[in-house]
Amino acid sequence: MAAPLFTAGPLAVNVLDAQSLLSAFGVLGIALVMFAETGLLIGFFLPGDSLLFTAGLLCTAHAGRGTVLSLPQVLVASVAGALVGAQCGYLIGRRAGGALLERSRSRRLHEGARRAEELLAQYGHAKAIVLARFVPVVRTVLNPLAGVLRVPARTFALWQVVGGLVWSVGLVLAGYALGSSVPNVDRYLLPVVALIVVVSLLPLAAEVLRSRRRAQGSGRAR
Repeated sequence: MAAPLFTAGPLAVNVLDAQSLLSAFGVLGIALVMFAETGLLIGFFLPGDSLLFTAGLLCTAHAGRGTVLSLPQVLVASVAGALVGAQCGYLIGRRAGGALLERSRSRRLHEGARRAEELLAQYGHAKAIVLARFVPVVRTVLNPLAGVLRVPARTFALWQVVGGLVWSVGLVLAGYALGSSVPNVDRYLLPVVALIVVVSLLPLAAEVLRSRRRAQGSGRAR
C-alpha cells in the first residue's frame, strides 16, 4: 500500500536524513524540502539530491517493509516543489535578495553565491540556470541571485522549468529504476544514499580545488 500524502512520524526528525524526512512527512515532505532548498536561502543545507533519489527507491515493490510511496505522487510533489521554490527564490531576489545574502554569516552560502555568479557570467543565463540545479548550495543561491542581477523574468522562468524537470524527474526515476531492478533494496539504502550525497558534492569539491589552484597561481605570479 502506498503511503499517504502526509505521514505522522516520530517527533524527532533528522532534517539532514532523507529517509527520516520521508518516513515522517511522506510525499508532502518532498514538496516542502524542494521548495525550501530551491527557494529559500535558509534551505541550502537540505538533502535535495538524496531525498529525490531515496523517494524514487521507496516507490518500488522492492522497497521492503518500510515506507512505500506512490511514484506519480512523488513526481508531482518533486516537480511542484522544485519549480515553485525556484520561482519564489527569484522573486525574493528581485526584492530583497542582496540584503538577505549580506546578512548571512554562512561561509558555504557565500561560496555558493560566488559560484552562482561565476556560472551566470561564464555560461550565460540559460545554461547556468540549468546547470545550477545539479550543484548543492549553488541551486539554492542562484535563484535569488538571478533576481538580484535582474535576469529577464521570461528567460529565468523558461530555463528554471527545464532544469527543474530534468533534475527532479531524473533523480526520482533513477532511484525508481534501481529499486525496481534490485530485490530488497532497502538493505542497501544507507550506502546508496551515501553514494548519492558524495556524488552530489563532487562538483562543489572540484570547484573548491580549482579555486585553491587559482589562488596559488596568483600568489606565485606575484
